[in-house]
Order: sequence, then structure tokens, then C-alpha cells
Amino acid sequence: MNEHLLNDDDVTLYGLFVEAFARLKPLVHRDLGVPDTWFEVLLRLGRTPGHRLRMTDLAEAVSFSSGGFTRLADRMAREGLIRRDPDPDDRRAALAALTDKGAEALDRAMTAHVSHLRSHVTGPLSSEDRRHLERILRTLRDAGE
Repeated sequence: MNEHLLNDDDVTLYGLFVEAFARLKPLVHRDLGVPDTWFEVLLRLGRTPGHRLRMTDLAEAVSFSSGGFTRLADRMAREGLIRRDPDPDDRRAALAALTDKGAEALDRAMTAHVSHLRSHVTGPLSSEDRRHLERILRTLRDAGE
């Protein structure tokens, strides 16, 4: 084994990032009232102007395959949280739209989520640390495009 690579600073930084996310995700996603995958969909739709997205774009945004997202969307539609609307720009495509019931579920979930974020993510950080972390995360996100 190459000890130098195993102890490389880049490997350590990435490992810390993965460990922090793995520990924080269950803390900030508890008590939401909906499964965390549903919450991610509701949040994306809630933060999108018009509260609708093409199904394929939404699937990509929440890191689902097209087929896997179709099944997830079917379950959420049966619960009345989202609906499918025809895409006026593409007859072959559909839009996922947030329903009133979905918006209410999102509001309830966001109350718990924001409280948990403030306790477990932003609370331990100074305002300067928060600004640095935001800049770093945006840089990492955008580097993958």
C-alpha cells in the first residue's frame, strides 16, 4: 500500500467532508413528517419560481435516475403532494408541480429542518466561517459542471 497516498491531505479533507455530511444529514432531516427524499423534492419545487420543474430536471436535481424518480413522483402524487402537468414547451415532457397539500407539508418540514440546521450546522460556526463555507461549497458545486 502507498502510505503517502493513504495519508494525503486531499484524501483527509474529502473524508472529513463525507463524515460531516453523513453525521449531519440524519440530524437535520429528522422530524420532517415526510421521508427525506420527499422533502428534497418538495424543497426543490418550493424554491423554484412557479413551484414547477420538468420531471427530468427535478430527478437530476435530487440525484435520482429517471425511472427511480418516476416511481417516487408516483407515490408523492398519490399522497397529493405534487401533481404532473403537461409541459407547454414540450408535449413529450411533464412538469412536477407543488400542490397546496405539498406546500403545507413543506412548511411543516421546514420548521423542523431550519431549527436542526441552526443547532447542528450553522450554530457551531462563526459568521465568518459560514461565509467561507458557503464560498467553498459553491466553488465545489460549480466545479462539477
